[in-house]
Amino acid sequence: MEKHIIARGLLAGAVGGVAAFVFARTFVEPVIAEAIAFEETHAGGHDHGIELFSRGVQANIGMGFGVLAFSVAMGALFAVAYCVAYGRVGNVSPRVLAVLLAGGMFVSLYVIPFLKYPASPPALSLDETIRQRTLLYVLTVVVSVALFAAAIWLGRTLVTRLGAWSASLVAVAAYVAAVTVLLLALPTINETPTDFPADVLYEFRLYSLGTQVVLWAVIAVVFASTVGRLLGETSRREHIAA
Repeated sequence: MEKHIIARGLLAGAVGGVAAFVFARTFVEPVIAEAIAFEETHAGGHDHGIELFSRGVQANIGMGFGVLAFSVAMGALFAVAYCVAYGRVGNVSPRVLAVLLAGGMFVSLYVIPFLKYPASPPALSLDETIRQRTLLYVLTVVVSVALFAAAIWLGRTLVTRLGAWSASLVAVAAYVAAVTVLLLALPTINETPTDFPADVLYEFRLYSLGTQVVLWAVIAVVFASTVGRLLGETSRREHIAA
């Protein structure tokens, strides 16, 4: 059963990756081009040396491969999390569980880190701080996911005492409080040049967020549709066998 669920997660990730790439290529790439143009004309622009691949290759093949590889990995991770959660989070249908889990992973894996360390286009970051920024971002993702898992455990623990609705509210409140402390405790990195176009920065971050919304929405819909049929057929077979 787990292999079939993971296969559906990979499929959902691949479909989501194609949709996310189309969105990113349409909206994000033109903003990246504007940021690069600013970097090239700015007096303090960075020198990145010789490019191995042209902008055309980076914007199409490079972006497409990167988005697809990331999306398939997220689909596999989502499917594993689904296998762990299924049957352990109360009386929730397979499709509803898929949608709720996708929403939770979108928030914990992307939205929370994004609030502290939002995506930045070229020309906004210093090369010498890339290691620090990467480590802080990864730390935020790991702790956010761990807190998300802890909130689910807390909700399950309190169900018998408070009921499903109240337990869920307590778990959500605990997660929000914990991530608030996390975001306040982590150092802030602000390297945006004062003369960088504000509309370019806004659009890049908005469309980057939109790309993730498209990815996780498609993963949720595709996975919920396919896993619902799979688990529904399995339940019917088990009922007939019994």
